[in-house]
Amino acid sequence: MLTSSLFIGGKWVAASGGATRDVLNPYDQSVVQTVDEGGETDARAAVAAARAAFDSGVWPSWTPRQRSELLHRVAEYLQRDRAEIARLETLDTGKTLVEGGIDVDDVTAVFRYYAGQAETDSGRVVDAGDPSIRSRVVYEPVGVCALITPWNYPLLQASWKVAPALAAGNTMVIKPSEITPLSTIKMVELIEEAGAPAGVVNLVLGAGATAGAPLVESPQVDLVSFTGGLETGQMIMRSAAGTVKNVALELGGKNPNIVFADADFEAAIDYALMAVFFHAGQVCSAGTRLIVEDTLHDAFVAELVDRAERIRLGNGLDEDTESGPLVSAGHRDKVESYVELGIREGAKLIAGGKRPDEPGLRDGFFYRPTVFDDCTPDMRIVQEETFGPILTVERFTDEDRAIELGNHTDYGLAGAVWTADAARAERVARRLRHGTVWINDFGPYLPQAEWGGFKRSGIGRELGHEGLAEYRQAKHIYENTAPVPQRWFARR
Repeated sequence: MLTSSLFIGGKWVAASGGATRDVLNPYDQSVVQTVDEGGETDARAAVAAARAAFDSGVWPSWTPRQRSELLHRVAEYLQRDRAEIARLETLDTGKTLVEGGIDVDDVTAVFRYYAGQAETDSGRVVDAGDPSIRSRVVYEPVGVCALITPWNYPLLQASWKVAPALAAGNTMVIKPSEITPLSTIKMVELIEEAGAPAGVVNLVLGAGATAGAPLVESPQVDLVSFTGGLETGQMIMRSAAGTVKNVALELGGKNPNIVFADADFEAAIDYALMAVFFHAGQVCSAGTRLIVEDTLHDAFVAELVDRAERIRLGNGLDEDTESGPLVSAGHRDKVESYVELGIREGAKLIAGGKRPDEPGLRDGFFYRPTVFDDCTPDMRIVQEETFGPILTVERFTDEDRAIELGNHTDYGLAGAVWTADAARAERVARRLRHGTVWINDFGPYLPQAEWGGFKRSGIGRELGHEGLAEYRQAKHIYENTAPVPQRWFARR
């Protein structure tokens, strides 16, 4: 069934060119829904609507309290429709229904957090040292924002951008991945229901080259926030430079999970599996690099492999499923190419490395959880983001070497250290060059804590106070209440 799925200027419309796209369930390749496929004309129309809403609509007159109330209503509607949205996320991405429900709860928390932030930090007074001078710094919205989101966490990643952008008073055009747009469509429906004025939130579907690029290039767009791959992020930076617009990028990671011999064995094993095989490894912060102390290596890896081989793959709607498929045939091909590369590089394949044999999984994009041992930091499978269920194992003999390996990457998004020694944990956490470091844990985030990476993992931060600051700009207002002539230049 096709319903108009672009939202421009407060109206649901079809793509101007009439193109459509089938959204596939990665479990069995069945068509979940047919959506409109927008292009350059649609993107430009959406930008124009956002620009008009920001420059001359009613939205700029909304108070922080009104914006906060809008976000609270969206959070309320997310929970009201939780089951429906979780199911959409499962059908769209292949993740389990439990994961989809967790995503909805996390998104709700993000909207609630920024609902609270919308009314805080209205500016500050600056002491000019002169009682006749009133000097203050105020924070204003950046303007029109292009929000380009990935396919792995479509709803969650959209919320990290949409909620703070609305809290700050911006207008926007959202461009989700063409592979997984359904939950984003639903979120925009809820924002419309919550009462956002026409043109404040616009939605364009389509491929990056045709629907995303015009957003980045447009001189009417003031900020681009993108989550996705490194190469696309680099292209966006180059393109945005032409109009000198603000850019925020989250470009993934190659994240170390460092396990010392004194770590809690059972907990470290359990979290190591979750770190890399949750959502079939399609997570930017996945712990794809297991770096384990040499004396613990053999027992730890043997237990990990045994459990990895028993992970139940299946339909995300099935309660017994522990992990779903990869998102598409093309992405599975990419994962398989990395497995072939790892074998050629000399890594030892000790688990997985193939598609499952079960007849019920043959129509989906499944791939077995895969483990490579005897890896070295120069290998491409250790250095490049494979974005699938592939774990590489490296060894270390002392603390300095563990840190050296953990930092031996062009990325710097996240990492973890497992040890019973609190002093050691703190030392390692401080020396790791990653935006988030977990101690005896892996994966959690908080809406009130900044998220982002060092090095090639991106620019800027999402979540927390800094996540709001990305969508605001400071203005200094200097008022002289008792001006007198300066007489700098002599009167003639």
